[in-house]
Amino acid sequence: MSDTQVATPAAAPAVLTARQARWRQLRLQWHVLTRNTLQKISLGFIILLILLAIIAPYIVPYPESIAGVPSAEEVLQGPSRSHLFGTDEFGRDIFSRVLYGARISLMAGVVCTLLSAVIGSVLGVIAAGMRGVVDEIIMRICDVFLSFPMIVLAIVIAAFWGGSLQNAIIALTVVGWPFFARLIRGTAVSVRERPYVRAAQALGASRLSMIFRHILPSSIGPVVTMATLQLGGTILQLSAMSFLGVGAQPPTPEWGLMINESRTYFLSAWWYMTFPGIAISVTVLAFNLLGDGLNEVFNPRTRGRA
Repeated sequence: MSDTQVATPAAAPAVLTARQARWRQLRLQWHVLTRNTLQKISLGFIILLILLAIIAPYIVPYPESIAGVPSAEEVLQGPSRSHLFGTDEFGRDIFSRVLYGARISLMAGVVCTLLSAVIGSVLGVIAAGMRGVVDEIIMRICDVFLSFPMIVLAIVIAAFWGGSLQNAIIALTVVGWPFFARLIRGTAVSVRERPYVRAAQALGASRLSMIFRHILPSSIGPVVTMATLQLGGTILQLSAMSFLGVGAQPPTPEWGLMINESRTYFLSAWWYMTFPGIAISVTVLAFNLLGDGLNEVFNPRTRGRA
């Protein structure tokens, strides 16, 4: 009688738990986001800018410059050891005002972009989920807003209500949500045809349940990407509105307003306009680069183009 050999089955591959799969996905997304040197630099700059904006009230070298207190002895002094970015026509320290201006610009930009994203996402996903008349009404309202240049319409609205930073934020929110509504509506239309959404519908799930439990969570990726890109543009638009007099008002240390106030001294005090302008340019560029990175994270089809 021959010896019988019992074949030992190969070890089954380990099955990842939901938490392990999620961590693996996050590591992959982080790798995609940080594999580009420019995106690493932009991410680091944004993190640094956020930290500086948070602690700005405690680290500015001349707090009195934030409140607009003039100093007649230090009017229009160039960059020096005591005033890194020089002083303005009132003797206020420009470095302190630019640093604190980051806090104002970031807070205003985040509030405006967040409101636009939330309003637009909710209306867009409702339009995709409800279809019919509701979809038509929401999309036609979007068409009306999108038929006008965004910044021009925002300036008109802010000027009608009166120039202030709060009114500028409201105006940009009013004209900004249709972009998010159209984006998420297009994404949600494809999501609602997926098998798990159809299965939920077949099991008797209500339309609102399908919209907020299945369609909306699956449509967030493009919204995050667009919000990051839009944040840089919003900061630029808020600065433009302040420059034109329908945004932040003196003595607020807002970047666009500082450039407005420096126009008269452009030739005699180059530093006055230069440093707020650099702050705007670098911040907008950083958010645009980060938005490109997030687009690669949430849209794998674009990864090969990096």
